[in-house]
Amino acid sequence: MLVSVLPWIAVMTLLATSTGLLLNRDWRRDMGLLSVQYLAAAFLVGQHWPLGMAAAKLVTGWMATAALGMTLNALPSTKQTTEEFWPQGRAFRLFMVGMIVVLTVSVTPRVEANIPGLGMPVIAGGILLSGIGLLHLGTTSQIERVIFGLLTVLAGFEILYAGVEASILVAALLVVVNLGLGLVGAYLLNASTPEEVA
Repeated sequence: MLVSVLPWIAVMTLLATSTGLLLNRDWRRDMGLLSVQYLAAAFLVGQHWPLGMAAAKLVTGWMATAALGMTLNALPSTKQTTEEFWPQGRAFRLFMVGMIVVLTVSVTPRVEANIPGLGMPVIAGGILLSGIGLLHLGTTSQIERVIFGLLTVLAGFEILYAGVEASILVAALLVVVNLGLGLVGAYLLNASTPEEVA
C-alpha cells in the first residue's frame, strides 16, 4: 500500500514545489523549493533507473542549485523589479497551474495506454513539471527565473525519458546539460550585474 502511495506523494511534492517556484519571488526560498523538487524528481526517476543513476540525477540537480544559490548570494541585493508583461499576478499564475493540472489529469491515462509500463505517477510528474516549467518560461524575463524554468522543464523531461531509456550515456548527457544550465545561469547572473565603480 505504502509503495503505491509514495510515487503519488512525489507527484504532489512536484506540483507544490514547481507552483511555489512560479509564485515565489525570494531566491532563498526558491533554492529550497528547487532542492526538494529535485529530490521528488529523483524518486520518480528511480522507479525505472537503478539507484546510482537516480542518485546522480539528485546530486546533479543539487549542484546546479548550489551554483545558482552561491551566485545569487554573492550579488549585491537589488530592489526586485516588476516585470512589465501582461500575464502578471498570482491569481493568473494559479489559474494557469490549474489548467496544467487539468491537462495532466486528462492526458496521463492516454499516454499510459500508448506507452504501457511507464506508470501513471511517472507520466503525471513529467507532464506537470514540463508544463509548469514552460509556464514559468512564458511569464518571466528575469535571468534567474528563466533558469529555474529551464531546469524545471528539463527535470520533467528526464522523468518521462527515464521510463523509456536507461542508458548510462544518456544519463551522463543529461547530467552535463543540467550542470551546464546551472553554470550558464550563474555566469549570466554575474555578467548582467553592473560592476561597482570605485
